[in-house]
Amino acid sequence: MSRLVRIPVSQSSSAIELDDPSQGSFNRNGRSTLAAADDGYLDRVAKYVPGEVLAFFIVINAILNQVVQTSGTGAAMAGLPVMAVAVIMLIVCTVLVPLFVWYVRQEGDAWVINAVVSTVAFPFWAYALGATAFAGHWDGNLAAIMLATVTVVSGLVSPQIRVPERREQSATIAPSPSLTTVAPARPERRHLDLVGPGPT
Repeated sequence: MSRLVRIPVSQSSSAIELDDPSQGSFNRNGRSTLAAADDGYLDRVAKYVPGEVLAFFIVINAILNQVVQTSGTGAAMAGLPVMAVAVIMLIVCTVLVPLFVWYVRQEGDAWVINAVVSTVAFPFWAYALGATAFAGHWDGNLAAIMLATVTVVSGLVSPQIRVPERREQSATIAPSPSLTTVAPARPERRHLDLVGPGPT
């Protein structure tokens, strides 16, 4: 199972062969049968969640929250205001989402769509997790509403169906040497000189 949303492959044509044999085979009717090619709605919802980057963000955010709780929002870290550090880390983690998606991509993944949806959804996840950068504007009810909305809508984003290219079969097939037939040799025609020699 791929980490990212896969590009669905058309199964309607019987004259189309798959480029990657590992993606499926053909049944008796000549139609392609795919092994886990299409991601359903729930699969897309799960795969659009940038889980690894969220885990990293949760660790960083826990450190920032601890500083804010002990010293307040006016605290500083290495001379930088803690709230500025929180905003910078939110931006850094948002940028890491498409980079991570690009890094784990495989052949057949719709990684561009996955990167776009995951990047757009990341700030909503960060807000729902109580990001320090939103400390002055956080509301639990609003966080739940926004996260539920983004999650439901993200599953509706599906990549376009890819129709595999037809493989052209060779038009000229060399005959087997054992099956070649040799045409019988035609006898040479000899022209007879029926007219005698001319007058001397």
